[in-house]
Amino acid sequence: MIDVMLDHVSKQFGNVKGVADVHIHIQPGEFFTFLGPSGCGKTTTLRMIAGFYFPSDGRILFGNQDVTNLPPNKRNAGMVFQNYALFPHMTVFENIAFGLQVRKVPKRELVERVERAQKQVHLEGFGSRRIDQLSGGQQQRVALARALVIEPKILLLDEPLSNLDAKLREETRLEIKRLQQELGITTIYVTHDQAEAMSMSDRIMVMQGGVVQQIGVPEEIYNRPVNRFVASFIGESNLWEGTVERIDGKEATVSIAPGLRLTGIIGNAAPACRLEVGGSVVLSVRPEAIREAMTEEKDGPNIMKGTVSISEYTGISVNYVASVGYTPVRAMFVHQGHRLRQRGEELVLHIPKESVYFLGGER
Repeated sequence: MIDVMLDHVSKQFGNVKGVADVHIHIQPGEFFTFLGPSGCGKTTTLRMIAGFYFPSDGRILFGNQDVTNLPPNKRNAGMVFQNYALFPHMTVFENIAFGLQVRKVPKRELVERVERAQKQVHLEGFGSRRIDQLSGGQQQRVALARALVIEPKILLLDEPLSNLDAKLREETRLEIKRLQQELGITTIYVTHDQAEAMSMSDRIMVMQGGVVQQIGVPEEIYNRPVNRFVASFIGESNLWEGTVERIDGKEATVSIAPGLRLTGIIGNAAPACRLEVGGSVVLSVRPEAIREAMTEEKDGPNIMKGTVSISEYTGISVNYVASVGYTPVRAMFVHQGHRLRQRGEELVLHIPKESVYFLGGER
């Protein structure tokens, strides 16, 4: 196992900055994910680690080795591309063996390593098949085996599940995580899918516009986002702009609409958030944190009386969009024991104080 250091790495494409001052230390054996929307710089960063791009500034280190200016074939990193980049005229065996042939591995050792790689990805007996005889999921596993067979120090995966259907994505996601844990290989994963990132990663780096927004474990990224972008990109969130109306001890009350106020705990705030009476603030409340008010709670703090605009039954949960005055509120209830409300019905909601998160006054 080996660690990876990006030491203030930037990449300029002409007058356009693709990546700006990325500084991260990925631990040996860690599953580290670059997450963000298209064009945010995550693939550019991965390609610099792989050696397909050289940084405009900064250094890249694998352990104590500075690989900043080394070509890809000198870095001993295995990469799985978004489109798999398999050779259609070759068999499964030949595709997996390609990297070993380039390295002039002896025939007997090559066969042993290819067969072992096929077994790792559950493709025993598929060696003689052509690529066009495989399903999308099987092709993805061939690409993974080809990356692993060279016994790389680091595994790089660029949106490897994007071409698979929903069920196959879930199965392959589990398979990749199983392999990574069994092999203990340092893995860097690129995706725009927050569910993939949350379920697979030890840590996540969220990017936007070539700039790192936040780095942390999944629970931290989800529950304590540093800004509005992270809060909106990771999962769903109600985001309301408001004005601090009152600060009382450890609590702050915010007016988000005429007659609509929410009270939260001051300590439940982003690091850059500064709360003061009269100041602007953005509140984040996750839909699953909202619950249906009990009869005795109809007039308590953080109670909202709304009208159902949209109801969605998913089997596991019921999702609502309710109108509280002119303010839309998203809420999600686990289905068990909950009576489904239809459009136009009243729904009384309660937001616990500890579920209100202060993001600061950004617009």
